[in-house]
Amino acid sequence: MSRALVIGEALIDIVERDGNVVGEYVGGSALNVAVGLGRLGRDVDFLTHIADDDRGKLIVEYVERSGVQLVSGSRNARRTPTAMATLDAAGSAHYQFDIDWQLSGTPEVATPLLVHTGSIATVLEPGCRAAASLLDAYRMSATISFDPNIRPDVIRDDDIARGRIDRLIERADIVKASEDDLRWMDPRHSPEQIARAWLEVGPSIVAVTSGEGGAFAVCRAGSVSVPARSVQVVDTVGAGDAFMTGLLDALWSLGLLGADRRRDLSRIGTESLEGVLRSAALSAALTVARPGADLPDRAARDAAAQS
Repeated sequence: MSRALVIGEALIDIVERDGNVVGEYVGGSALNVAVGLGRLGRDVDFLTHIADDDRGKLIVEYVERSGVQLVSGSRNARRTPTAMATLDAAGSAHYQFDIDWQLSGTPEVATPLLVHTGSIATVLEPGCRAAASLLDAYRMSATISFDPNIRPDVIRDDDIARGRIDRLIERADIVKASEDDLRWMDPRHSPEQIARAWLEVGPSIVAVTSGEGGAFAVCRAGSVSVPARSVQVVDTVGAGDAFMTGLLDALWSLGLLGADRRRDLSRIGTESLEGVLRSAALSAALTVARPGADLPDRAARDAAAQS
């Protein structure tokens, strides 16, 4: 089946600027990727942990409007998680989370083409253990993608979290991280050194975002970099998730997803990888030009690509 399964947190971002709440938005790293792929016309199942409360209902309506199917059992939480996102003068967000992460839903997709996870879902007990087990179960059929998107505020033991992230990198085919993630993981080495070290332990592609500095990626064939697109930044909420979405969508369009294409993915050339990065950078640029994690649909992406 040509479907993606996304596993991870869904929450409400309460956005604050200059001491005032300026809006509440549906968010969460995994949710953003699920919705982003859905808006691009991909078939997506989303496994999460929210409540059957008012905020939870907002999330359900939001994902369903994007064509995303919520996995049965995803609405068993006591309360829907929230994140206070405080914006600085440049529009960058700093988060404080109120989240209880568990995983009890059962995906109905027997053989997804792609399984994506990351961020809070992969480090916070007890749900992180279930998420890791699902990746093991699906790796026989699916490409595994992982975005650590590290949130130090929810991590109780740094060394345990680093160990969990390292193990997921070894299982993943595609890894995307920010320079901030890499500095948290290993402040002694450069982003390029860390990306190449990760490439050696399993993934076919490791992509690294640098905000205004653009992005680079490494694969077996070499490394490529692309600049950030010039836009008027409203805020950076969801920028990394939009980049991840654009990356996965571009690889999907190239026919490189699915366990049976793992060898082809590992042989991707630098020219193809550069095109993938440019597509990812476009998705990120369109997102930061709008408030909140409002990822683009296919029409918006196509129009921007032609402009």
